Amino acid sequence: MSEPCILIVEDNEANLHLMKEVLKPLGFTILVANDGEEGVRMARENLPDLIVMDIQLPKMDGLTATRLIKSTAETCRIPIVAVTAHALLRDRENARKAGCNDYVTKPLNTRLFREKIRSFFQAVGSTPES
Repeated sequence: MSEPCILIVEDNEANLHLMKEVLKPLGFTILVANDGEEGVRMARENLPDLIVMDIQLPKMDGLTATRLIKSTAETCRIPIVAVTAHALLRDRENARKAGCNDYVTKPLNTRLFREKIRSFFQAVGSTPES
């Protein structure tokens, strides 16, 4: 894939739609998984450049999925941004312990979300042109 690729792991259609609307105009290729198990599988199969991981997911929660992704050599370096309605300091710390590189709370502030995602790509010099 020539465009940077983001895997969004999110089961809520409204949140998924909002994230896609924010990120697509920036030139990212967007992949979608609707539960934690699918997210782990897609991460291993597609090796995205970044993963946006909801924490509360069906089949497997986002923290467990993050631990599995971070546990293999092929996927351990993929940055993961946790997205959750839980905004307590303890929740942020649990996300970091699981392997998340950053944390965004819901409801999503679209401007801050866009800038946070872009900052990951700017750090490695691969931000899309938009």
